[in-house]
Amino acid sequence: MPRFLALYTGDPVTKTTSTPPDADTIARGQRAWGEWMAKHAGQVVDVGGPLGSTKEVTARGIADISNNIAAYVIVDAEDHEAAAKMFLDHPHFTIFPGRGVEVMPLLPIPGT
Repeated sequence: MPRFLALYTGDPVTKTTSTPPDADTIARGQRAWGEWMAKHAGQVVDVGGPLGSTKEVTARGIADISNNIAAYVIVDAEDHEAAAKMFLDHPHFTIFPGRGVEVMPLLPIPGT
């Protein structure tokens, strides 16, 4: 079965400047997230988790950069469309202040 990387995204500016959700919203969101995980337990390969600040390594060296990636999860699905549909109405953006979920196939390494 094909495997997909899903990146939970947010606004890099508001990741550090927005008002955090209140305790009730956090509890409701965590409950909904747990329900989502339970519903898709057979398809979740790696539960992933939140991601911290980013360092970019290039030929020029190492630099602190900003991006909109907040967390990740790896799932199995029949195809790309089915993987994307798993995230419709996800609590990341329906309850929490997340922006969306980017879903992409994990491809084999060329030549292997």
